[in-house]
Amino acid sequence: MANFKEIVTKAVIGKAKKSSSNKYTLETEEVPNTVLGCWVINHTFNGTNVGDKVIVNGSFDVNVWYSYDNDKKTTVSTKKFNYTENLKLKNQNSFDSGSEVIVRSLKQPTVSDVSITNGIINLNIDKELGIEIVGNTKVKVPVEDIVDDYELVEEDIDSSVDKVNEDYLN
Repeated sequence: MANFKEIVTKAVIGKAKKSSSNKYTLETEEVPNTVLGCWVINHTFNGTNVGDKVIVNGSFDVNVWYSYDNDKKTTVSTKKFNYTENLKLKNQNSFDSGSEVIVRSLKQPTVSDVSITNGIINLNIDKELGIEIVGNTKVKVPVEDIVDDYELVEEDIDSSVDKVNEDYLN
C-alpha cells in the first residue's frame, strides 16, 4: 500500500496564445504618393490578471517611408500605437490574485498590408501573443516505505594492536 504526499510548488497553471490582425491609420504632413517601406519597432507589453480574464496592454511604433510631391521627395513618418487585448483562459476562475502573468511575443507585430486612401496610410498589422499563468499548485506523489537497503560493512580489526610489548623500552 503506497502513501501519498502533496508537494506545493509554483507551476504554469494556465497557458494560451492569441493571434490578431488589426487595422490602423497614419495621417502624414504631406499627401503620400507611394509607400516605399514600413516597419514596426519598440514593441512593449505587460499583462495583468483581472477577475476572470487577462488584460494585455502594449504599444509599438510604426515607421512608414513614403514618397510625395509626385514621387520627387521622400520622408519617414512615425507614430506610436497602443493596444489592449482581453483574453479569457479556460479555468480562469481557479487562478488567484497572487498568480503571475507572463506574456511573450510569439510573433512580433508585422505590417501585412499597406495602402493609401484619400491621402491617409492604412496599415494592417499582425501579431501573436503567448500568455502563461504561474501560480501555486499541488502535486500528489506516491511515497514508499523507507527501506534501509545499505550493506553493513564490518570494520577490520588488526589483532596485532591488542598485543602490546610491555618491555618496549629495552
